[in-house]
Amino acid sequence: MSIAEFDEYEESKLLRKAKENPFVPIGMAGFFGIVAYRLLKLKNRGNTKMSVHLIHMRVAAQGFVVGAMTLGVVYSMYRDYVLKPAAAQKALEQKALENK
Repeated sequence: MSIAEFDEYEESKLLRKAKENPFVPIGMAGFFGIVAYRLLKLKNRGNTKMSVHLIHMRVAAQGFVVGAMTLGVVYSMYRDYVLKPAAAQKALEQKALENK
């Protein structure tokens, strides 16, 4: 396997995983966005100690990621336990109508 084939395989795997669970890239983007914003605000932090500023940055970034993960789990449960059984029930009803 060449390096080009390996890169293509890894890229397609990443895109496939992102389509399966879209909240992971959203959580990562939010994390990096919050960290970048708070690092830019570092100059204008006023009298706040550096450690307190960094703790606030970490808590905000982690909170965003945990929120995205929670939404992802809720979405996954909704898809698995609400949409799939409804589609299966509809398919059974359709099959029963065709057999009559």
